[in-house]
Amino acid sequence: MTTTVDALPALPHWESTPPDLAAATREIKAALRARIAASGRTVEEVFAVVEQRVAARVAEIAAEKERGEQVWPVIDYADIAAGTVPAEALDKLRRRGCLVVRGHFPREQALAWDRDIVDYVESNRFFETYRGPGDDFFGSVGSTPEIYPVYWSPAQMQARQSDRTARVQAFLNARWRHEADGVRWFDPERDSLYPDRIRRRPPGADSGGLGTHLDPGTLDLWMTRAYQKAFRHLFDGTVEQYDPWDAAHRTAGPQYPGSTMCSAFRTFQGWTALSDMDHDQGVLHTVPIPEAMAYLMLRPLLDDVPDDDMCGVTVNQVFPADERWHALPLQAVTGIPDVQAGDSVWWHCDMIHGVDPVTGQKGWGNVMYIPAAPWCPRNEAYAASVREAFRTGSSPGDFPAEHYERTWPNRFTEAQLNATGRRGLGLE
Repeated sequence: MTTTVDALPALPHWESTPPDLAAATREIKAALRARIAASGRTVEEVFAVVEQRVAARVAEIAAEKERGEQVWPVIDYADIAAGTVPAEALDKLRRRGCLVVRGHFPREQALAWDRDIVDYVESNRFFETYRGPGDDFFGSVGSTPEIYPVYWSPAQMQARQSDRTARVQAFLNARWRHEADGVRWFDPERDSLYPDRIRRRPPGADSGGLGTHLDPGTLDLWMTRAYQKAFRHLFDGTVEQYDPWDAAHRTAGPQYPGSTMCSAFRTFQGWTALSDMDHDQGVLHTVPIPEAMAYLMLRPLLDDVPDDDMCGVTVNQVFPADERWHALPLQAVTGIPDVQAGDSVWWHCDMIHGVDPVTGQKGWGNVMYIPAAPWCPRNEAYAASVREAFRTGSSPGDFPAEHYERTWPNRFTEAQLNATGRRGLGLE
């Protein structure tokens, strides 16, 4: 017989980074195991429920590949705009947690933006003043950067505040359950304007890619009160009720600071293609299984993991997904299909993802990163710092303090904001 959730032992929590990470890890793991045991279940039993769900998805994806079917859902922007997305496409999006939007922007518009970005950085002598990567999150290619720490170009801002982007973001936000426990956790119709960088990888480039990882947080996912509530079903004997699309408590809590953190809550991470890219040219891949997050959250509680280890997760580094601890979900790694300039690519914020390596890349590999980050208390707080960075041409708070654009005269200005841009910055 299971115990009621209210009667389960409370969990310790740390609302800022614990001073002794190893001690806090041992304490939280013991407390989580005790809470699961008090519910009348064992850690192994709860993990087996999740493992079975993930294994079923892995088998589905393997069968789709065997049949030569496209694993990634692909939806036309025109259907999103008209509200005519087929039910089977919506179901596949929910199961896979990722999406390519065909024709998000006209191809010529995207190619023009790509040219505009080149003009923008060259007119401001960026390559003469570039000081090398401000962090080691992404590598660089040759003597010029692959990731440009540029945020306020007219091209990026026009794409961010576009009505077309707002429609796609609202469509994606609506996949989530945003009202629960009597709280409206975010506004699906309004996005915060989350500035990010651009990537331009030239033809012929060799790139080592980016290993499989996640971006929603690190030890704070287990150790802060809000995330303990967000992942409550994994730890209170009701694992069958876990829903990766439930936003309850996701938008309320703090994150431990670090060079790889995202201060905003994103329903989906995303980028917009500024060049045509073939599926075998060093592109994004994911584990298209939203439920895999439950696997990663419970895996450290099994007996084969040292008591002071969370399967390699620690602060100030990305959340790793690797063969040692996560072999089952990694069987499902799947790359994006071919994309054209103007298409956009999206993946659930908890999704395991990486970038394939490439040698001698054919054609350009250019994207601008634009997520879906709906208006909520957490994003409203970050928007205040974004407004200041925008006005001064500074690098936003989540990124290295490089500030290349402060003196650039042709960056996007407040006078050029439309209503969507102003709302996204919290200006109205």
